[in-house]
Amino acid sequence: MGSDHYFSASPASPENLRRIRVTLADRDVEVTTAGGVFSPDHVDAGTAVLLSNTPPPPPGGHLLDLGCGWGPIALSIALESPHATVWAVDVNERALDLVRRNAEQLGASNVNAVLPDDVPDDVTFRSIRSNPPIRVGKNELHGLLERWIPRLDERSDAWLVVQRNLGSDSLQRWLAATLDAGFSVHRTATGRGFRVLRVRRHGTPVTEPIALP
Repeated sequence: MGSDHYFSASPASPENLRRIRVTLADRDVEVTTAGGVFSPDHVDAGTAVLLSNTPPPPPGGHLLDLGCGWGPIALSIALESPHATVWAVDVNERALDLVRRNAEQLGASNVNAVLPDDVPDDVTFRSIRSNPPIRVGKNELHGLLERWIPRLDERSDAWLVVQRNLGSDSLQRWLAATLDAGFSVHRTATGRGFRVLRVRRHGTPVTEPIALP
């Protein structure tokens, strides 16, 4: 990628479009990837661990792939839940173009590939799935998660995959300390050097007095 990072807004490196075969939602499919995006030659190990260690996505509502890249997570959950609305969010315009292209080729018309600020403020999510961009730095990563995880619906989950050597355990502790009491954070799986973290938003406790007969 030269001087580009996969979180560059507009990669300067050559696009170099390529077609690769991958397995998404238990289907062998062909997708388009390119230079200047994360893991253009295959489904990366962390994403593979996440996809194989999370439950089926909710069948409807709004679902979020945060830091979507060329789209393996967004496309998988869109194919599994065709009646849901899937938001594939990234700062990389090239990545978003690839997600749109791949969604069209796979017939996943329920995918919206957009910049973060293009998600309407009133949209909340029944599930968030993410292989977050750890290498953006701790402050940027924390800001990203503080922005999006509170947009979970009640009784809904965010599933994050983080490499153990890149701070998965410290991120788990930070999430538990930072999110309010309505959330819980647990490690649910470990594989290939990665941890899968589940962030659960619980229901709001009933605070109104109960009328006695």
